[in-house]
Amino acid sequence: MQHTRHLPSLLALALAATLSACDRAPAPAADAAQPAEPQVVESQQGQARLSVVASGLSHPWAVAPLPDGGFLVTERGGNLRRIGADGSISEPVKGVPAVAARGQGGLLDVALAPDFATSHRIYLTYAEPGENGTSGTAAAYATLDGDTLTELTVIYRQEPKVDAEYHYGSRLAFDDQGHVFISQGDRSFKPMAQQLDKLQGKLVRLRLDGSIPEDNPFVGREGARPEIWSYGHRNSQGLAFDPRTGKLWESEHGPRGGDEINLPLPGLNYGWPLATHGIDYSGQPIAEARGKEYEGTESPHHVFEISPGLSGMAFYTGREGKPWNDSLFLGALAHRNLIRLQLDGDRVVGEERLLQDLGERIRDVRAGADGNLYLVTDEDNGKLLKLEPPRD
Repeated sequence: MQHTRHLPSLLALALAATLSACDRAPAPAADAAQPAEPQVVESQQGQARLSVVASGLSHPWAVAPLPDGGFLVTERGGNLRRIGADGSISEPVKGVPAVAARGQGGLLDVALAPDFATSHRIYLTYAEPGENGTSGTAAAYATLDGDTLTELTVIYRQEPKVDAEYHYGSRLAFDDQGHVFISQGDRSFKPMAQQLDKLQGKLVRLRLDGSIPEDNPFVGREGARPEIWSYGHRNSQGLAFDPRTGKLWESEHGPRGGDEINLPLPGLNYGWPLATHGIDYSGQPIAEARGKEYEGTESPHHVFEISPGLSGMAFYTGREGKPWNDSLFLGALAHRNLIRLQLDGDRVVGEERLLQDLGERIRDVRAGADGNLYLVTDEDNGKLLKLEPPRD
C-alpha cells in the first residue's frame, strides 16, 4: 500500500500561515499568501494532488462547498467562516447560536439546504448550553445573508441535557423526500443509547422545518420519542446518502476498537453498548456489553477492529471510468489519515489509507461539484485542503 509523498513543503507553507490565537481573525483576502503548488499524493490508483486552500483555522469541524466556489467552515469554538475560492477567510459570520465549547462540544456540522440556490438556507448542529453546566446536541437552520445569519430557528434539541463534555456527534444528511437526519452520540451515558424515552445515542429524522413525520417508526408508541429513526449508536460523526442507491450510511466513532459503518433503517437497534467489537479505553471490557453480537440488535455493515477514529464521510460516485469512482471516503482522527473504501454496490471490497504523512486529524471530507475532495484538519492551525483525485 502506498501513502502520501513529498509533503514537507506543504507543511512548511501552512505552518508559516498559522495564527497564534484561536479567536483572531485570519488576514483579509488582500494579504492572503499565494497558494503553493499542489503536492503529489501517491495512491493505489495513481497520483492525486493535494493543496492548501486556507490555513490558520481554529479546530475546523465541517466544510460545506458553496455554489460560487467558496466554502462555509465551522470552527469548534463557535465561529462560522466563509472562505473564498482564493483562500480568503472572512471575519466570523454574525448570528451563529451560542455553543457549549468545552470538551468535544462546540459548533459542529454545517450543510446547505436542498433548496439553497433559492432559499439561501443553511443548517447547523452544535452543543447547546443548558442550566447548571449541562448541554446537548441541537440543530438549527438560518438564512445566509452575506456574512450574517438571519431568521435562526432551532429545530431540534437533544433531551435531556446532561453534564458531560463528550459524544455529541453530529452530522446532517438530507434525503430527497423533504427530511433531514441528525446524528448524535450517547454523551458518555451508555445505557441511554438503549432508552427510547431519551434522545442520546439516537439517529433522528425530521421534516426540514423541524416537525415530526407521521411515518417515523416510534410515532404513537408510549415511552418512545417520536423523533427517533434508529438507536443504539455510540457517537455518530459521519452521515451521508449514497447517490447511487439513496441509502443512508452512518459512520460511528467506537470505543477502543470497534469503529463501524451502519446502514440505519427505521426502528432498528444498532447495539451500543450491548453489542460492540471494542473495549473501554482503560483496556477493560465494556461493562454493559454482551459480546460482538446480541439478539435483537443489528451487526455493523463494516467494522474496523482497530479504531481509526472515524469522523466525516463522503461518497465519490457518478464518475464512470475515473480511478476513485464508487468510493467512500472517511476522515480518521486517531490514525490521522483519510480512508478510501472501494465499493461494489454496498459491499466494501478494498481499503487504502491516504495522507498518512500529513500527520493531522482529518475531521471532515466532502465531495465538491468540481470533482475534487475537500477536507478540514482538526488542529490549532486547522486547514482546508483540496485533494484532486488521480486522472484517467
